[in-house]
Amino acid sequence: MRLLVLGAGAVGGYFSGHLAAAGVDVTFLVRERRARQLAEQGLRILDPKGDLAIAAPKLLVAGRSAPPEPPFFDVVLLTCKAYDLDDAMEAIAPHLGPETAILPLLNGMAHLDRLDARFGTHRVLGGFCQVAATLTPSGEIRHLNDIHRIVFGERDGTRGPRVSALAELMSRAPFQSRASDDILLEMWEKWVMLASLAGMTCLMRGSVGDIVAADEGRRFTEQLLAECATIAGAAGYPPRPQALEQSRTILTTPGSTFTASMLRDIERGGPTEGDHVLGDLVARAAAFGVEAPLLRVAACHLQVYERRRGRS
Repeated sequence: MRLLVLGAGAVGGYFSGHLAAAGVDVTFLVRERRARQLAEQGLRILDPKGDLAIAAPKLLVAGRSAPPEPPFFDVVLLTCKAYDLDDAMEAIAPHLGPETAILPLLNGMAHLDRLDARFGTHRVLGGFCQVAATLTPSGEIRHLNDIHRIVFGERDGTRGPRVSALAELMSRAPFQSRASDDILLEMWEKWVMLASLAGMTCLMRGSVGDIVAADEGRRFTEQLLAECATIAGAAGYPPRPQALEQSRTILTTPGSTFTASMLRDIERGGPTEGDHVLGDLVARAAAFGVEAPLLRVAACHLQVYERRRGRS
């Protein structure tokens, strides 16, 4: 199985670097600047469980490298940020064969409609990842804790040969991976948790532990989680009790230093996925007639940030 990975940042570089080290045929499709960086110093992952270095990763440069000769790539792993999705679709299009599957690891759900419209529903798998990692200014990928998981599956709940093949491929790497028979529900469950985490940590500019220590912090966090879960239920994907309780535990653990990566984006003055993670959820709440006042405040806060950032 030949794997093309769009991006070699914190997510794409981490998971696909481990796959390449395990002997999987991985090619990274990157921009020119990142291609030069990887050609000069290789792909480096700094991990509490052991560092990893790949001296000469296989590279294609977006918009510059010629499409591959048949056979084409079997799977494209899409690891871009939501605000880069249009550019990402343009970049991968020349490298797709008739049977190439696309596995997006983006947050939220809106990207599925856009990928379906461009490439066809039959190509697009469901999936998500859970990893706390960041790309350092020097180009290293730093894994921040021991969470590293990919979940994927056919969106109709079947277990076809391409998912089975992908499961075997993922099992070679040291991170956790799992094929799901209900991937859309699991994607909604992650979205509920992430929207709650991003909404609170960005709105309050602090970690989970900082927020919980405030007088109203835990109550506000649980209110936001309840709003997001209600929207998911209205969409037909109510989070399972175990998943909801797990999210509540993550979001209310005293002393936790956990924050959303979106807060790190704000702190460095970068763009965020606010519209994709929070704004889209607000729009769905309005369509379903669900009241979500705290979610609306959190989404508005991020929109104000983006507009102020645009002026500067």
